[in-house]
Amino acid sequence: MSIVPFASGGYHYAPSVFQYSAGVVAAPGFDIVRVQFRNTLPLAEGFARIEKYLAGEGRPLTSFCACELRSPAPFDEAGFRAFNQAYVETLKRWRIFDGTANPVARTNVCPAIDPPREPSFHAFAFTVERRTDRPGFIVAGSGESVEGKANYRDHTVRLGDVSPEGMREKARYVLGEMEQRLTLLGAGWSETTAVQAYTVHDIHPFLADEIVTRGAARSGLTWHYTRPPIVDLEFEMDCRGIAREHVL
Repeated sequence: MSIVPFASGGYHYAPSVFQYSAGVVAAPGFDIVRVQFRNTLPLAEGFARIEKYLAGEGRPLTSFCACELRSPAPFDEAGFRAFNQAYVETLKRWRIFDGTANPVARTNVCPAIDPPREPSFHAFAFTVERRTDRPGFIVAGSGESVEGKANYRDHTVRLGDVSPEGMREKARYVLGEMEQRLTLLGAGWSETTAVQAYTVHDIHPFLADEIVTRGAARSGLTWHYTRPPIVDLEFEMDCRGIAREHVL
């Protein structure tokens, strides 16, 4: 597998499933800016706010390259498919999703405490015209299951096992997936500026030897007390290397 150019957006993406790509990296002559909302915004309101923001920045809608969502609770597989089919409708209107390939990277997780009432935006990213020796990149969130299969349940690492050893194996799989995606984007842990873990389970038993020693916490590790978006998934991560970030 190799990255694919999305010329109208100013970035390249690593193909994955229809609802999101595995990651994005700025094309030559471009960079990526991340914008975090001070408070989450419901999906429709968030898309409208992003559309207005991009217009104000003089950037086309196709420059939208990644987002971070927060959902009320993990979906069952049918619910997740229905959510994704609704989500991509805006990307179709923005001429980003062509009905088959989706270049936008995404993380969607579920806060265990004080969740939003409906799926909402936490952050988004877009490209800007700017030459840089270190183009920005974002690796999409991934849990401990193989994506692109008929279902998640049958392809989940240590399904239902949240013991310390079960969680270690789940984390090891996810870290391996992060490293594969980083490699596709021409990066590694040493280029990351932020690494995020999403779980309600204790990560300390494997934090040092599985995460820190491989360099994944070079800029620290942000632990969100959240669940992955699919029932029975227990551990998710994403990462990025971004020079410019803002809060709205």
